[in-house]
Amino acid sequence: MGTAAGPARAAASSAHAPSAASPLGGSFDAGASAAAGKTAGLAAVPLPSGQSVIFTASLSLRTRNVQATVGRATQLAESAGGYVSGEHARVVQAGQHATPMVDIQFKVPAAAYQPTLTALGGLGTKRSETQRAQDVTGTVADVNSREASAEAAIAQLRKLLTRTGSVGGQDQINQEEASLEALQSQQRALARETAYATISLTVARTVPAPAQHRHGAGFLHGLTAGWHALRTAVTWLLTLAGAALPFLIPAGLAALAAIAGRRWWLGRRRAGGSPAAE
Repeated sequence: MGTAAGPARAAASSAHAPSAASPLGGSFDAGASAAAGKTAGLAAVPLPSGQSVIFTASLSLRTRNVQATVGRATQLAESAGGYVSGEHARVVQAGQHATPMVDIQFKVPAAAYQPTLTALGGLGTKRSETQRAQDVTGTVADVNSREASAEAAIAQLRKLLTRTGSVGGQDQINQEEASLEALQSQQRALARETAYATISLTVARTVPAPAQHRHGAGFLHGLTAGWHALRTAVTWLLTLAGAALPFLIPAGLAALAAIAGRRWWLGRRRAGGSPAAE
């Protein structure tokens, strides 16, 4: 969980990040972190003695003014003794609206983590929040033990090299020193991660509510409504007529054929009955 380089603003803020080159002592300096929290007016939360925990959180907010909210969030983190470790602005298309969003990551002293997270959550409408606490006390103790053992082994090898002066002894010392440097690097990374919690904040602009059309009253409104109803009725009637027309044409032709046939039959019947009457 090393800190990643962010944009220009993050790079400027990272200049205030404290160095964590000192070896781990099982946990971070809670006194210094508590002092930072009290300076910001936030109540510091002490950790159990000797415990090393990595705190991470993700928070998503909606607000009317994204940039103003990001500015207030940055002030909160910096007043608690933290800094900006990364920031990314983007625009998300939601339907017909373009929604600006800012993803920003803070590093804050672990003792001020919880009150800072609570204060950040009050800057807008909370959409989601997740928290994670990873206990790395065993990992820290293991790295410290291996680092101490490596230093002791190098000291013993140097004594042997002084007495024997063999080239092979120097090669072994070089290998042990490389292993020691790797352990010290891991030690510094754990020191940073346990001393400073990581809060990832996403701020999005509130989506505007759909416009509601007000219905008026009076003669003009009634005339408009009646005209609209008339147009709707005529449209429906024309639609029905258009749908029925393909069926009416064959039916009309059949009716005409039936009428013509009946007249022809009646004419023949009359013609056949006239001689008999004579």
